[in-house]
Amino acid sequence: MSRLVRKGSKRPRRARPAPVRQRYLYERLARAPVTGFRPRLSPVTARAWRARWDRQQDRLVPDRSRRFDRIASMLGGVLGPRFRALDLGCGTGSLSEHILAANLRARMVALDFDPVLLALGRTALGDLGGRLTWAEADLRERDWASRLPPGRYDGAVSSTALHWLTEAELSRTYAIVARRLRPGGLFLNSDHLAYDPRSVRLTRWDRRQRHRLRPAPSARSGETWAEWWRAALSDPRLADEAALHRLRFPRAHVRTPTPDLAGHVRLLRRAGFREVEVVWADGPARILAAVR
Repeated sequence: MSRLVRKGSKRPRRARPAPVRQRYLYERLARAPVTGFRPRLSPVTARAWRARWDRQQDRLVPDRSRRFDRIASMLGGVLGPRFRALDLGCGTGSLSEHILAANLRARMVALDFDPVLLALGRTALGDLGGRLTWAEADLRERDWASRLPPGRYDGAVSSTALHWLTEAELSRTYAIVARRLRPGGLFLNSDHLAYDPRSVRLTRWDRRQRHRLRPAPSARSGETWAEWWRAALSDPRLADEAALHRLRFPRAHVRTPTPDLAGHVRLLRRAGFREVEVVWADGPARILAAVR
Protein backbone atom coordinates (compact mmCIF):
# COMPACT_ATOMS: atom_id res chain seq x y z
CA MET A 1 0.00 0.00 0.00
CA SER A 2 1.27 3.44 -0.85
CA ARG A 3 2.58 5.54 2.02
CA LEU A 4 0.43 8.42 0.75
CA VAL A 5 -2.80 6.55 1.56
CA ARG A 6 -3.58 5.81 5.21
CA LYS A 7 -4.87 2.42 6.17
CA GLY A 8 -8.68 2.28 5.94
CA SER A 9 -8.98 5.48 3.89
CA LYS A 10 -10.30 5.62 0.36
CA ARG A 11 -7.89 5.91 -2.47
CA PRO A 12 -8.12 9.24 -4.27
CA ARG A 13 -10.02 9.11 -7.54
CA ARG A 14 -7.73 8.98 -10.51
CA ALA A 15 -7.73 11.99 -12.77
CA ARG A 16 -9.11 11.57 -16.26
CA PRO A 17 -6.27 10.60 -18.60
CA ALA A 18 -4.82 13.64 -20.33
CA PRO A 19 -5.48 12.42 -23.89
CA VAL A 20 -9.21 11.98 -23.18
CA ARG A 21 -9.44 15.38 -21.51
CA GLN A 22 -7.59 17.02 -24.37
CA ARG A 23 -9.79 15.29 -26.93
CA TYR A 24 -12.89 16.62 -25.14
CA LEU A 25 -11.50 20.16 -25.16
CA TYR A 26 -10.48 19.86 -28.80
CA GLU A 27 -14.01 18.77 -29.72
CA ARG A 28 -15.48 21.72 -27.82
CA LEU A 29 -13.06 24.10 -29.53
CA ALA A 30 -13.68 22.61 -32.95
CA ARG A 31 -17.45 23.10 -32.68
CA ALA A 32 -17.33 26.60 -31.21
CA PRO A 33 -17.68 29.51 -33.65
CA VAL A 34 -14.80 31.92 -33.99
CA THR A 35 -15.41 35.27 -32.32
CA GLY A 36 -13.50 38.48 -32.83
CA PHE A 37 -12.38 37.71 -36.38
CA ARG A 38 -8.83 39.06 -36.85
CA PRO A 39 -7.20 37.68 -40.00
CA ARG A 40 -3.46 37.84 -40.51
CA LEU A 41 -3.70 38.12 -44.27
CA SER A 42 -4.37 41.29 -46.21
CA PRO A 43 -7.31 41.77 -48.59
CA VAL A 44 -4.89 41.56 -51.51
CA THR A 45 -3.60 38.18 -50.35
CA ALA A 46 -7.12 36.94 -49.62
CA ARG A 47 -8.27 37.93 -53.11
CA ALA A 48 -5.31 36.07 -54.65
CA TRP A 49 -6.11 32.89 -52.69
CA ARG A 50 -9.77 33.27 -53.54
CA ALA A 51 -8.98 33.61 -57.25
CA ARG A 52 -6.95 30.39 -57.06
CA TRP A 53 -9.91 28.71 -55.36
CA ASP A 54 -12.28 29.81 -58.12
CA ARG A 55 -9.93 28.57 -60.84
CA GLN A 56 -9.64 25.08 -59.36
CA GLN A 57 -13.40 24.99 -58.74
CA ASP A 58 -14.05 25.92 -62.37
CA ARG A 59 -11.82 23.02 -63.42
CA LEU A 60 -13.57 20.66 -61.03
CA VAL A 61 -17.07 21.82 -62.06
CA PRO A 62 -16.76 22.97 -65.70
CA ASP A 63 -20.32 24.33 -65.89
CA ARG A 64 -20.07 26.18 -62.57
CA SER A 65 -20.63 29.65 -64.05
CA ARG A 66 -23.72 28.45 -65.95
CA ARG A 67 -25.15 27.03 -62.74
CA PHE A 68 -24.47 30.31 -60.92
CA ASP A 69 -26.20 32.24 -63.71
CA ARG A 70 -29.29 30.02 -63.51
CA ILE A 71 -29.49 30.29 -59.72
CA ALA A 72 -29.09 34.08 -59.73
CA SER A 73 -31.68 34.56 -62.49
CA MET A 74 -34.19 32.20 -60.86
CA LEU A 75 -33.97 33.96 -57.51
CA GLY A 76 -34.67 37.32 -59.10
CA GLY A 77 -37.32 35.92 -61.43
CA VAL A 78 -39.28 34.02 -58.76
CA LEU A 79 -38.76 36.26 -55.74
CA GLY A 80 -38.54 39.68 -57.39
CA PRO A 81 -35.70 42.20 -57.27
CA ARG A 82 -35.62 42.65 -53.47
CA PHE A 83 -34.98 39.52 -51.41
CA ARG A 84 -32.89 38.11 -48.60
CA ALA A 85 -31.41 34.66 -49.21
CA LEU A 86 -29.26 32.18 -47.32
CA ASP A 87 -26.18 30.54 -48.89
CA LEU A 88 -25.56 27.14 -47.25
CA GLY A 89 -21.94 25.95 -47.38
CA CYS A 90 -20.87 29.21 -49.01
CA GLY A 91 -17.11 28.55 -49.01
CA THR A 92 -15.39 31.79 -50.03
CA GLY A 93 -18.71 33.39 -50.98
CA SER A 94 -18.47 33.00 -54.77
CA LEU A 95 -22.14 32.14 -55.28
CA SER A 96 -23.34 34.90 -52.95
CA GLU A 97 -21.15 37.42 -54.77
CA HIS A 98 -22.56 36.26 -58.13
CA ILE A 99 -26.16 36.53 -56.90
CA LEU A 100 -25.63 40.02 -55.50
CA ALA A 101 -23.97 41.21 -58.72
CA ALA A 102 -27.02 40.05 -60.71
CA ASN A 103 -29.63 41.27 -58.20
CA LEU A 104 -28.64 44.74 -57.05
CA ARG A 105 -31.35 45.08 -54.38
CA ALA A 106 -30.83 41.64 -52.85
CA ARG A 107 -29.10 40.71 -49.59
CA MET A 108 -27.31 37.47 -48.77
CA VAL A 109 -26.33 35.61 -45.59
CA ALA A 110 -23.34 33.36 -46.36
CA LEU A 111 -22.86 30.44 -43.97
CA ASP A 112 -19.98 27.99 -43.70
CA PHE A 113 -17.93 26.18 -41.05
CA ASP A 114 -14.52 26.03 -42.69
CA PRO A 115 -12.31 28.69 -41.04
CA VAL A 116 -9.92 28.92 -44.01
CA LEU A 117 -12.62 29.55 -46.61
CA LEU A 118 -14.49 31.94 -44.32
CA ALA A 119 -11.33 33.94 -43.63
CA LEU A 120 -10.66 34.32 -47.34
CA GLY A 121 -14.23 35.31 -48.12
CA ARG A 122 -14.63 37.73 -45.25
CA THR A 123 -11.30 39.43 -45.90
CA ALA A 124 -11.65 39.62 -49.69
CA LEU A 125 -15.31 40.65 -49.92
CA GLY A 126 -16.17 42.28 -46.62
CA ASP A 127 -19.88 43.01 -46.40
CA LEU A 128 -20.27 44.37 -49.97
CA GLY A 129 -21.79 47.62 -48.81
CA GLY A 130 -23.93 46.02 -46.12
CA ARG A 131 -25.55 43.53 -48.49
CA LEU A 132 -23.53 40.46 -47.41
CA THR A 133 -23.56 38.99 -43.90
CA TRP A 134 -21.26 36.13 -42.86
CA ALA A 135 -22.33 33.37 -40.47
CA GLU A 136 -20.33 30.49 -39.04
CA ALA A 137 -22.11 27.23 -38.24
CA ASP A 138 -21.82 23.48 -38.81
CA LEU A 139 -24.74 22.08 -40.81
CA ARG A 140 -24.15 18.72 -39.13
CA GLU A 141 -25.18 20.19 -35.77
CA ARG A 142 -28.82 20.36 -34.71
CA ASP A 143 -28.68 24.02 -33.63
CA TRP A 144 -26.87 25.54 -36.63
CA ALA A 145 -29.76 27.88 -37.40
CA SER A 146 -29.22 29.64 -34.06
CA ARG A 147 -26.11 31.22 -35.61
CA LEU A 148 -28.16 32.97 -38.31
CA PRO A 149 -29.42 36.54 -38.21
CA PRO A 150 -33.02 36.47 -36.96
CA GLY A 151 -36.10 36.50 -39.12
CA ARG A 152 -37.37 34.62 -42.12
CA TYR A 153 -35.73 34.42 -45.53
CA ASP A 154 -37.11 34.71 -49.03
CA GLY A 155 -34.72 32.18 -50.51
CA ALA A 156 -31.92 29.72 -49.79
CA VAL A 157 -29.25 28.30 -52.08
CA SER A 158 -26.38 25.83 -52.02
CA SER A 159 -23.76 24.78 -54.54
CA THR A 160 -21.76 21.52 -54.35
CA ALA A 161 -21.88 21.52 -50.55
CA LEU A 162 -24.77 19.40 -49.26
CA HIS A 163 -23.24 16.12 -50.46
CA TRP A 164 -21.13 16.36 -47.28
CA LEU A 165 -24.27 15.52 -45.26
CA THR A 166 -25.70 12.12 -44.45
CA GLU A 167 -29.39 11.47 -45.09
CA ALA A 168 -30.30 12.16 -41.45
CA GLU A 169 -28.32 15.44 -41.44
CA LEU A 170 -29.78 16.45 -44.79
CA SER A 171 -33.33 15.71 -43.63
CA ARG A 172 -32.82 17.88 -40.56
CA THR A 173 -31.24 20.65 -42.65
CA TYR A 174 -34.13 20.70 -45.12
CA ALA A 175 -36.63 20.88 -42.25
CA ILE A 176 -34.76 23.84 -40.73
CA VAL A 177 -34.57 25.63 -44.08
CA ALA A 178 -38.30 25.13 -44.61
CA ARG A 179 -39.04 26.68 -41.21
CA ARG A 180 -36.83 29.69 -41.92
CA LEU A 181 -38.28 30.39 -45.38
CA ARG A 182 -41.41 32.46 -45.75
CA PRO A 183 -44.39 30.87 -47.56
CA GLY A 184 -43.58 30.94 -51.27
CA GLY A 185 -39.85 31.03 -50.55
CA LEU A 186 -37.47 29.35 -52.99
CA PHE A 187 -34.68 26.84 -52.28
CA LEU A 188 -32.12 25.95 -54.99
CA ASN A 189 -29.53 23.20 -54.61
CA SER A 190 -26.85 22.74 -57.28
CA ASP A 191 -25.00 19.46 -56.79
CA HIS A 192 -24.27 15.98 -58.10
CA LEU A 193 -27.63 14.31 -57.52
CA ALA A 194 -27.12 10.68 -58.46
CA TYR A 195 -29.30 8.52 -60.66
CA ASP A 196 -31.56 5.90 -59.14
CA PRO A 197 -29.39 2.93 -58.04
CA ARG A 198 -31.41 0.73 -60.40
CA SER A 199 -30.29 2.84 -63.39
CA VAL A 200 -27.12 0.84 -63.79
CA ARG A 201 -26.58 1.41 -67.52
CA LEU A 202 -27.14 5.17 -67.28
CA THR A 203 -24.75 5.41 -64.35
CA ARG A 204 -22.07 3.52 -66.26
CA TRP A 205 -22.59 5.74 -69.30
CA ASP A 206 -22.24 8.89 -67.18
CA ARG A 207 -19.00 7.65 -65.62
CA ARG A 208 -17.57 6.89 -69.07
CA GLN A 209 -18.57 10.33 -70.28
CA ARG A 210 -16.97 12.11 -67.35
CA HIS A 211 -13.81 10.02 -67.70
CA ARG A 212 -13.66 10.75 -71.45
CA LEU A 213 -14.06 14.49 -70.95
CA ARG A 214 -11.57 14.66 -68.10
CA PRO A 215 -8.24 16.10 -69.37
CA ALA A 216 -5.24 13.80 -69.39
CA PRO A 217 -2.67 14.41 -66.60
CA SER A 218 -0.16 15.75 -69.14
CA ALA A 219 -2.73 18.24 -70.46
CA ARG A 220 -3.89 19.54 -67.10
CA SER A 221 -3.06 23.08 -66.11
CA GLY A 222 -3.65 24.68 -62.75
CA GLU A 223 -4.24 23.28 -59.31
CA THR A 224 -6.45 20.41 -58.29
CA TRP A 225 -8.70 20.59 -55.22
CA ALA A 226 -6.16 18.63 -53.14
CA GLU A 227 -3.22 20.73 -54.35
CA TRP A 228 -5.02 23.96 -53.45
CA TRP A 229 -5.72 22.72 -49.94
CA ARG A 230 -2.12 21.58 -49.39
CA ALA A 231 -0.86 25.00 -50.42
CA ALA A 232 -3.42 26.97 -48.40
CA LEU A 233 -2.88 24.98 -45.22
CA SER A 234 0.88 25.59 -45.55
CA ASP A 235 0.60 29.38 -45.82
CA PRO A 236 1.84 30.92 -42.51
CA ARG A 237 -0.62 33.80 -42.95
CA LEU A 238 -3.42 31.23 -42.58
CA ALA A 239 -1.77 29.35 -39.71
CA ASP A 240 -4.53 29.95 -37.14
CA GLU A 241 -7.30 29.09 -39.56
CA ALA A 242 -5.39 26.04 -40.80
CA ALA A 243 -4.99 24.73 -37.23
CA LEU A 244 -8.71 25.11 -36.59
CA HIS A 245 -9.50 23.51 -39.96
CA ARG A 246 -7.53 20.42 -38.95
CA LEU A 247 -9.45 20.24 -35.67
CA ARG A 248 -12.82 20.56 -37.33
CA PHE A 249 -12.05 18.26 -40.25
CA PRO A 250 -9.54 15.69 -38.97
CA ARG A 251 -10.29 13.27 -41.81
CA ALA A 252 -9.99 13.90 -45.51
CA HIS A 253 -13.18 14.53 -47.46
CA VAL A 254 -14.47 11.09 -48.43
CA ARG A 255 -17.62 9.86 -50.10
CA THR A 256 -20.32 10.55 -47.54
CA PRO A 257 -23.34 8.25 -48.03
CA THR A 258 -25.87 10.80 -49.25
CA PRO A 259 -29.25 10.41 -51.00
CA ASP A 260 -29.77 10.25 -54.76
CA LEU A 261 -32.09 12.63 -56.62
CA ALA A 262 -35.24 10.76 -55.54
CA GLY A 263 -34.05 10.88 -51.95
CA HIS A 264 -33.57 14.65 -52.08
CA VAL A 265 -37.05 15.11 -53.55
CA ARG A 266 -38.57 12.90 -50.86
CA LEU A 267 -36.79 14.76 -48.02
CA LEU A 268 -37.76 18.18 -49.38
CA ARG A 269 -41.43 17.21 -49.64
CA ARG A 270 -41.32 15.74 -46.15
CA ALA A 271 -39.85 19.03 -44.88
CA GLY A 272 -42.87 20.92 -46.22
CA PHE A 273 -41.87 22.10 -49.70
CA ARG A 274 -44.91 22.08 -52.02
CA GLU A 275 -43.17 22.15 -55.42
CA VAL A 276 -39.95 20.24 -56.13
CA GLU A 277 -38.51 20.08 -59.66
CA VAL A 278 -35.20 19.78 -61.50
CA VAL A 279 -34.70 23.12 -63.30
CA TRP A 280 -31.29 22.49 -64.87
CA ALA A 281 -29.35 19.30 -65.57
CA ASP A 282 -26.35 17.84 -67.33
CA GLY A 283 -26.50 14.17 -66.45
CA PRO A 284 -26.58 13.84 -62.65
CA ALA A 285 -25.23 17.38 -62.27
CA ARG A 286 -28.45 19.21 -61.50
CA ILE A 287 -30.13 22.18 -59.91
CA LEU A 288 -33.08 21.13 -57.78
CA ALA A 289 -35.66 23.80 -57.01
CA ALA A 290 -38.19 23.67 -54.18
CA VAL A 291 -40.94 26.16 -53.30
CA ARG A 292 -42.05 26.45 -49.68
